[in-house]
Amino acid sequence: MTTFRDRGLADALADARDLPDGEARCAELERIAARADATGDPRTALAARFALVEAYLQLGERWRMVEPVRRCVATVDRQPELLDGRPGETERLRRHQRQAVESLFGTPRVPLDHARSLLDDLADRLGPHAGPVAELRCRLADHLGDEPAARHEYDHWSAADASHPVAGCPGCAPARRAELLAGWGEPAAALAALGPALDGEPGCTDQPERALAAGLLPWLRTGEAARAARAHVRAYRRHRRERAAFPQLAAHLRFCALGGHLAHGLDVLAEQLPRLDHPVDDLSAMEFATAGALLCGLAVENGLGERRIHRPGHGPRPAADVDVATLAGQLQSLATTLAGSFDARNGTGHQSGRIASWLAERPVAEPVPLPAEDEIPDDDATEPGPPGEEEPAPLSLRMLTAALDARGDAYRVEPDGTVVGRWGEAVVQFRRLGPQGEVLHARAVALRRLPADRRAEAYAFCNAWNHDRLLPAAYVHDPGDGTLLLAADVTTDLAYGVARAQLVVLVTAAVSTGAAFAEAVAALP
Repeated sequence: MTTFRDRGLADALADARDLPDGEARCAELERIAARADATGDPRTALAARFALVEAYLQLGERWRMVEPVRRCVATVDRQPELLDGRPGETERLRRHQRQAVESLFGTPRVPLDHARSLLDDLADRLGPHAGPVAELRCRLADHLGDEPAARHEYDHWSAADASHPVAGCPGCAPARRAELLAGWGEPAAALAALGPALDGEPGCTDQPERALAAGLLPWLRTGEAARAARAHVRAYRRHRRERAAFPQLAAHLRFCALGGHLAHGLDVLAEQLPRLDHPVDDLSAMEFATAGALLCGLAVENGLGERRIHRPGHGPRPAADVDVATLAGQLQSLATTLAGSFDARNGTGHQSGRIASWLAERPVAEPVPLPAEDEIPDDDATEPGPPGEEEPAPLSLRMLTAALDARGDAYRVEPDGTVVGRWGEAVVQFRRLGPQGEVLHARAVALRRLPADRRAEAYAFCNAWNHDRLLPAAYVHDPGDGTLLLAADVTTDLAYGVARAQLVVLVTAAVSTGAAFAEAVAALP
């Protein structure tokens, strides 16, 4: 591929955005940003780092976004005019700051001082009691083991506006609150916090299953074992196959251990154990390993220690059928190592103490029969939820907005169902066309318009774009006001349905190529 070394930075950036997701794309974006820094081109450096952050999010490696986000913040602080007239980009940068701080919770690879610096900067800009700031400070204090500080910030978070544009998914906020309250030993309060997610219209496509998983142990601890059993069956049939749901699996394993469902729990562990080698992040791996070790230890105490579970090979570890007693030791060792890594970074012993408390737990309820999946009626509170990440479903407005929510994008929904957002120099519109709304149409409109007397140049630009690039298809529109509107669109027929993960890819492609098109228009003389 031709890089910035022998082509202009703008062309190199457009080419990099067209690369498939992966390390090659990230490496090229890093090189372009570095070259832009060296040549004194802060606008291109900023655009390249925005694209790099999106690439890391797409790869599921959120911790890698911390440094480019810090560089973006510093660039805009030095030259705020780079985002003049672009409020959507300013808001996008603040959301990326939030995501960068959140990455600290998932892995010890993020330096604590970097995350704190980004959080303090966010507080200066949004206010110390803004919802996103209070939530992050609450979760950070809890992560470090400072429960009084966490409770103090929890009160501010609960009182804040849940619809703040920089906040995380409001539909998942009840589950995040419930997990904190349950960890502080308040199961009844945790269940009360889950009310909006369980009793109302789900606010995102992860609900109500995530809320059900968050309620498993609180229901056990408050004497509602039967409800916990139904919630487990309902939520696990979705979580068992979704990569993004890996962090919820620890709750299912702990439910099986503490609810007396040891044989079933070993079945779940055997099914999910291969995913431990490819976790979402280090925190979810630590919690899964701890919950698995607890389950195996209780199984040994109850005469199930000779059962063997297949553990696939990974790296230097060969594949083997491991007895439950041995597996308990392996999982506890992994959990202890990961907790130690967190504590070394944090300068506390809280994570090690937390997994020790999990491992010391004993059953809190007598086992109740687990309902079969087909015993749960459609109108039950545990009815089947939205399709999984890789399960095709008819295209819907809810799926489309969920894809944008997953990316952390800001948008608005017009009365006719058109979804509109701004990315860089482009306004992108998403519509569902066709008799059943089965066609996804994305249209990117460049903010810059050309005078009508440059019609030949506009046509030449669009022809060159269509010759050199596969997507999007560019064209010129004359609105009759003496200017020319340059736009581009992508149409995808989804008559046979679309998986949630696939739709995120399609939306990401439409946004990135549409933004690249609009930036090319903006760069015209």
